[in-house]
Amino acid sequence: MSEKIRKGSIMAIIKTRHFVSVLIVCAGAVFVSLVPPAGAQAFQGAGLAAPGGYGLKVYKVESGLYPFVQVYFRTFDQMMQPLVNLNMMNIGIMVKGRSYDPLKRQYTIDPLRQRPELTRTVIVLDASGSLAGGRGGSSPFEAALRAAMRYITVKRPQDEVAVLSIRDTKEGYEVTSQFERDDRLLAERLADVRPDGQKTRLYDTIGAAMQMCGLTAQGSSGTPGSGDYPVSCSIVVLSDGHDEGGAISREELNTRITNLEIPIPVYSLAYSRESAEHFKNLEAISKNSFGLYFGVGEAYDEMQRTIEAVQNVILSDYVVTYRSYIPVDGETHTMKLGVEYPTGSGKYMYQDAKFEAIALPPIGPIPGMLQQLNVRIPPLPDENPYFTDPVPAPAAGLP
Repeated sequence: MSEKIRKGSIMAIIKTRHFVSVLIVCAGAVFVSLVPPAGAQAFQGAGLAAPGGYGLKVYKVESGLYPFVQVYFRTFDQMMQPLVNLNMMNIGIMVKGRSYDPLKRQYTIDPLRQRPELTRTVIVLDASGSLAGGRGGSSPFEAALRAAMRYITVKRPQDEVAVLSIRDTKEGYEVTSQFERDDRLLAERLADVRPDGQKTRLYDTIGAAMQMCGLTAQGSSGTPGSGDYPVSCSIVVLSDGHDEGGAISREELNTRITNLEIPIPVYSLAYSRESAEHFKNLEAISKNSFGLYFGVGEAYDEMQRTIEAVQNVILSDYVVTYRSYIPVDGETHTMKLGVEYPTGSGKYMYQDAKFEAIALPPIGPIPGMLQQLNVRIPPLPDENPYFTDPVPAPAAGLP
């Protein structure tokens, strides 16, 4: 395929899908099946739920709009798929050992998909020469490239994507793009990547992606609850899993992942026209990171649907916002977030978290956002959001 025709066909795909993605965003939701496509076998990640059970992971607590506290969390069932249709009656809030009464309406829950905060993703694209070409003109690399294109065309306008290409450089990779939200610009940069690498320093590149995500995990600029505020970062790897000549091993990379205070999930799409021998490397990394592993093999046509399923998981997080009645003292306080699933089962899964009782200067958009939250969660006159203990009835025979 000539260079001019190759670029032209890629950009035509982007233009068509950009129009479709705009229609989808305007409709207010993206429906993607949670079941992995045929030919793409999914395996669950770390933090596994028991058979028939579920789990949750709080990955960010924001006190920047105090007394309102925002808790960002991810849910998963035994197949590492997100729980759907959670509402206030599924959620338990406990502050310093006391449970909030949901009937007092001092907290809300929203799907992240419908909120303005942005997510970040680092796409790791294997540009090894071994993935070029193929039987009947089919190219594993071209299929992976189209899948990466698909990811950026169906993302929300505010979400940001960075791309690292595994290449024969001093570091073992090339920064194809820093975090960028313009899908057309990202597409143009992806179209320039060539599968000409002689060595595949896969683990070094995933390690670099983790460093890029680390800034999001450690702290974010922007105003909480706004479109310039990143709340999570994920890694999507498209590779055959082969690593050679790297500075770090798979074990060292997994140790880094295990020691992360805030998880950075790695979603792997393993594909090859030759052998599945190295797929287990990607499977091990994804299982250790709260991510998902997809054994695509030679089912290249399924890669775009598979990567849509990955994006759906990332956007299926939830945000709980509650009003705190702890006075501003500049201290860190404990809280617990619980999920009951299904509703009415009486089985809650709780996770500990911490928030700060801090006062911020009323600058920029903060006063307006506080006013909106005050309308949505008005203060209680008695400042008591907790369950009220019933007055015990007098024992029989006593006055």
